[in-house]
Amino acid sequence: MGFIRESFGTALSLILSLDWEVFSAVWTSISVAGWSIVFASVLGIPLGLAIGIAEFPLKRLVITLLNTLMAMPTVVIGLLVYGLVSRQGPFGEWGLLFTPWAMVIGQTVLAIPIVANYTLSAVKGADSRILPTALTLGASLFQSVVQLSREVRFGIMAAVIAGFGRVISEVGVAMMLGGNIRGYTRTMTTAIALETSKGEFAFGLALGIILMTVALLINLLLNYMQQR
Repeated sequence: MGFIRESFGTALSLILSLDWEVFSAVWTSISVAGWSIVFASVLGIPLGLAIGIAEFPLKRLVITLLNTLMAMPTVVIGLLVYGLVSRQGPFGEWGLLFTPWAMVIGQTVLAIPIVANYTLSAVKGADSRILPTALTLGASLFQSVVQLSREVRFGIMAAVIAGFGRVISEVGVAMMLGGNIRGYTRTMTTAIALETSKGEFAFGLALGIILMTVALLINLLLNYMQQR
């Protein structure tokens, strides 16, 4: 217990002293996860709405594929994106590998199925009369979809929060595409893995506390918005 208590005290000291290395990893994590969930939402929410509203022959197969993609290992996504952005890949000339933007691409791919699936579930759980009623009252298809989106906004909000929680706690993609470069692509999760393996348990604990605090604040924000 003495080791845990001493490490916890050191971790709090690192946080309260605004240690540069700690908060550099925090900022990288939040910025990469933020951009990733923005792009994933722009792509995933319309995808989930389209699959939920439309009727087509292979719909069940598409939903099964979407569910499968939610469980795809992060290292597989990292491997695929690595092949695209490495020097030998089709986008190698852009120099994206081992940059924050490579991590954003990988985490966006990771989050799209999550956002789309949660949005799809929200649409399936909504009253099936919303869309036909709006169309009957003279609304265009776009206006009807907007009205449906307003009705399921809490489900869509949950989709975004779930996607953000997934990407900010991710390790495999960040390690493979970012390279864990100190002060540049090192995130909270990759720093925790590295520093703990080096025996710097207090440093990893400090980042773990901040990571859990970020997750708590995001959930409090969701609850507040739902109550409003």
